[in-house]
Amino acid sequence: MFTDYDVIIIGSGCAGLAAGIYTSRAGLSTGILEKGGMGGEMMSRQLIENYPGFANGVMGPDLGSAMLAQASNAGAEVESGEVTGVQDKGSYKIVKTLNGSLTCKGVIIAGGSHPRLLQVPGEQELAHKGVFYCATCDGVLCAGKPVVVAGAGDSGITEALYLERLGCKVTIVELMPQPKAAKILLDRAAANPNLEISCGTKIEAIVGDEWVSAVDIQDVATGARSRLEAGGIFVRIGLIPNTQFLQDLLPLDPGGQIPVNATMETAVPGIFAAGDVRFHSPAQMATAVGDGVTAAMALGRYLASL
Repeated sequence: MFTDYDVIIIGSGCAGLAAGIYTSRAGLSTGILEKGGMGGEMMSRQLIENYPGFANGVMGPDLGSAMLAQASNAGAEVESGEVTGVQDKGSYKIVKTLNGSLTCKGVIIAGGSHPRLLQVPGEQELAHKGVFYCATCDGVLCAGKPVVVAGAGDSGITEALYLERLGCKVTIVELMPQPKAAKILLDRAAANPNLEISCGTKIEAIVGDEWVSAVDIQDVATGARSRLEAGGIFVRIGLIPNTQFLQDLLPLDPGGQIPVNATMETAVPGIFAAGDVRFHSPAQMATAVGDGVTAAMALGRYLASL
């Protein structure tokens, strides 16, 4: 049967682009659909220091742009489009988008994830008015102000270090009793007089009229409440996989991730998942690239068997 593409890849982050490079180089017509910014999460990372091959780190937008160019040069067609559902028709698949439907012989789901919300009073009301989820994208709006970063994982500490370079005094608030970031990042934070980490602390509310002015917190152990004066808050408390549109097609685990086998194949033949969306993903760029390559090669073998 004639289809629009041999392969449709959902998502243009590092998993999707790695897959697209491999499928295109294998001679498979490849379409990559992205509902947000091209390059995915990479484009919101200021400095990536743990991606192999870059001794001094690499700027996220630089790496994302290079991957996009490589996929395009290999022959992949990268287009804007929000996927709303996928239908399995056996030898072909239908990928539904807000702008219509496309057909293909195989699908790689690599839609990544989106930030987990605090879900506290003031977060929704002050979104984009001092409540942000990406310091690289929006940190300049808070330059020189005292700010709060929610979350002391790798991404939270990295965001805090970036904001400090913009002249911010940063308080990092972590619900758990200990920070979760890598030691090298914690050492940098500890050596920086403009960064403070407050663990065992719960954010209760975000305060402000037209813009964030303060964050209400509570000490988990003692119950004591206090208020941090702040001109912004950057939330980095985890990620939620972008799999909501698959609930009628695939089984999902309680966290919304897709169960896959060793070759990244899902419960539906010809449909694969890679990166943050797949079960037990370490949520690292290097492993997402490996997932994308594994899925692309397995999909090639699947198509050859039809």
